[in-house]
Amino acid sequence: MVRIAGETLHVHFLGTAGALPSPQRNPSCVLIRRGSDTLLFDCGEGAQQQMMRARTGFTVDAIFVTHWHADHFLGIFGLVETLAFMGRTDPLPIYGPPWVSEFVDLVQKISGHTRGYSVTGHVLEHGSVVPFNGYTVRAFATFHGIPGLGYVLEEDERPGWFNRERAIALGVQPGPLFGRLQRGEVVRIVIDGVETEVQPADVLGEPRPGRKIVYTGDTRPIQHLPDAAGMVRGADLLIHDATFDDQESDRAREVLHSTAGEAGEAAAASNARMLALMHISSRYTSTVNHIRDAKRQYEGDVILPADLAVLEIPYRS
Repeated sequence: MVRIAGETLHVHFLGTAGALPSPQRNPSCVLIRRGSDTLLFDCGEGAQQQMMRARTGFTVDAIFVTHWHADHFLGIFGLVETLAFMGRTDPLPIYGPPWVSEFVDLVQKISGHTRGYSVTGHVLEHGSVVPFNGYTVRAFATFHGIPGLGYVLEEDERPGWFNRERAIALGVQPGPLFGRLQRGEVVRIVIDGVETEVQPADVLGEPRPGRKIVYTGDTRPIQHLPDAAGMVRGADLLIHDATFDDQESDRAREVLHSTAGEAGEAAAASNARMLALMHISSRYTSTVNHIRDAKRQYEGDVILPADLAVLEIPYRS
């Protein structure tokens, strides 16, 4: 049976700073809310305060960590305590590259009390898939000097356009049967005393793609990661490391980050529909050069979100 898509998809940029926070930017944390699901991608220091400021609530279904540098996970310690104080009972899965199990053990040990819920660690590797209701999160290997992962949130295909006139011509009356056909069910109708079947394929066009978000975490530009090329292609939103502007390209190569121009190249190479620049070094008081450098390489929409910015991802059609 085909699930009818219609869920909202919002991206909350809770933390957009580089390794060091600034008065304007917190360490890395991206909250994605798809329908009633809430996923955190990285959880830097101060993430739970940012959640309060953004009024997202604390209903977190899973946390995905890109790599084990402190600016990407220190916020988890406080968050799990807040969830305990709020009476959480559902397990909290934390996904990430190797060492996630050891990290979860550490989270458990530092608490001076017994929580009413469990925190579980799940090791992912390149190509690992975590299924959710109506979408998946897929991991791909990044290049940052230590084991690291980026993540692709991709919705299931949507049904094709429903041809109302065709359905009526086949004898299907408007009403509940239309909905059943759109959900992928075969319906049986009686015409002139003869029972006949109408297949979804008789009245639906070709399936349409769902929405897709790619989050790289810290990495050298993903266009240089051939194993990830197929996974990241065609994103509605590419959130890419852009720690430096292009004037600091040597520094970016040295510390295995990306420049804004390289992020623009990645967006162009992967045919992304929109590019968000992320993980901005605290050395910058202005990000004008970042936007300029990215737009030199990429003709699509480029944004450099401030902390607490929220973006709704629409369907393509």
